[in-house]
Order: sequence, then C-alpha cells, then structure tokens
Amino acid sequence: MSNTLNPVSSDTVFMNKANILVEALPYIQRLWGKIVVIKYGGNAMKNDDLTHKILQDVTLLKYVGINPILVHGGGPEINTMLKRVGVESHFHNGLRITDDATMEIVQMVLAGKLNKNIASDIGRLGGKAIGLCGKDAELIKVTKKPPLADGVDLGHVGDIVSINAKLLHTLCSSGYIPVISSVGTDENGESYNINADTAASAVATAMKAEKLIFLTDIDGVRADADDPSSLFPVLTTDQSLNLIAEGVITGGMIPKVTACIDAIEKGVRRVHIINGTIPHPIILEIFTDKGIGTMFEKPEFSSKEA
Repeated sequence: MSNTLNPVSSDTVFMNKANILVEALPYIQRLWGKIVVIKYGGNAMKNDDLTHKILQDVTLLKYVGINPILVHGGGPEINTMLKRVGVESHFHNGLRITDDATMEIVQMVLAGKLNKNIASDIGRLGGKAIGLCGKDAELIKVTKKPPLADGVDLGHVGDIVSINAKLLHTLCSSGYIPVISSVGTDENGESYNINADTAASAVATAMKAEKLIFLTDIDGVRADADDPSSLFPVLTTDQSLNLIAEGVITGGMIPKVTACIDAIEKGVRRVHIINGTIPHPIILEIFTDKGIGTMFEKPEFSSKEA
C-alpha cells in the first residue's frame, strides 16, 4: 500500500483549516485588546480532557491579543473534601450553609488546590497565569449576607461590595491571565464563600468586559427543555424577561438567565451561556459565525457582530 497522501483530500483538509482561520479573523479583530470573563466550574471540571481543552482555549485568547479572566468555582471538589474530612454539608433551599469548618475547607479547595492547579496547567500550555482569590489585595470585598427572609443564617456567605479592577487591569496589561477563585473577604479579613456565577458577573461588570461567558453543562436556553433543536441562539434582555414571565425559562435556569440580564444591564456588552462539556467551547462560540449556546444582548445591539 502506498504511503503517498491523496493530493485532493490533503488539499481539502488544508483548505478547511484555512477557511476556519479566515472565519475567525473578524472576531479576533473586534475583540483584540478587550476583556473576556469566563466562568468555569461544575461538570466541566470533572473531566481532565475537557479541562485541558478549555484551558487551551483560554491560552489561545491571550495569544491572539484578547484579555481573558477566568473565574472558577468547585462545588463537586468541595463536597468530596468535606466528606473526606468528616464535615457534614448542610443546605437550605439549595444554598450551602457555610459554618467555620466548612469555610476552612472551601478556602482550602478553591483558593488552594483548584486555583493553583488551573494556573499551573495554563503555564504548561505556554500562558502566564496568576492564581488569585478575593483575599488577595482585597480583590473581592464583601459583606456578610444577612439572614434570609425565613430567618436562616447562611454563615460565611458574602454579598459582593467591590472588585479591585485596578489590580486586574495591571495583570492583563502585563501579559498575565488572572485565575480567580470565588472566595471573598470583608473589612476584617474574614473569608466568605461567594457564588461563582455572581463573582464572574461582578468581575465582568467592574472590568467593563466585552463578553462574559458562563460554561455550564447545558446548551443554553431552549423553548422546550427536551428539544435540542429549540435552542435560542440570541436573546435580548427584554425577550429573556418575557420568557421567564411566560414560564418558558424555569427552575435552575432562572438565576442563570437573571445573572446574564444583570450583567448586560450593568454594562457588559454580551453574555453567553454555553455547554462547557464539549471540546473547545470557547473557541466555537467566539470565533465561528454560527457559534454555540445562547447569547444575551441589549435590544439595540446587532447580534451579527462578535
């Protein structure tokens, strides 16, 4: 059997690669020098191969002149460590009650193991990542969340007061990729657990980000939750609110979509919910004409732009 490559098939492969690069060019031009905040966590973090591909995407963004900021959670890792050390988890209406012992584990897992591993993995891919948590240079300042309406105190759970945007701008302009774990601090230096979606939205708002991307385990917003073909590729903030009112967006999607709307209303140009359990989801969303997932924008913005 000859080892000679078929010139037709070889040319086709090379042409396809060239077309992909050309398709990406206008998006690279529009996003050059802009801030893109990426929230990463959940099921995508459980798979080493998916993690590697997501971090390749993040590193590539930096190399083509875009400034990515990665914000991560780590609920599954926290649950595993709590079980390992014998600390019982308590939840109220789906919210973790974070007592002193739990907060110690949360900080250890998020700001320690996960944060430094992500920064190290980006380094091995050729990027320059800085692992941070909200306690570094008061990056994420919080106040303790008040008791809920039913009187339940969630413990060390914080409401974000401010983001140290100056620090992040300094790092981005110096060639670094900030990797931020969702642990905040109050004026007394106490540690607080923060919802990672909320932290990413606050960072994107403070940085006046061009894009905020939520990597989840779902494709985006669907008209019918069981029908993949009913995905909404683009939604305006008005349309999103109507879908919530009509009961099309329900359950756990409501807080995610609400976070997207909130970020848009506070100045983030576009927000995306995309499936982080497929290979290279960030590249597919940002650098292709079709994209993936659901993009949220204000009604006056043209969805034909990046």
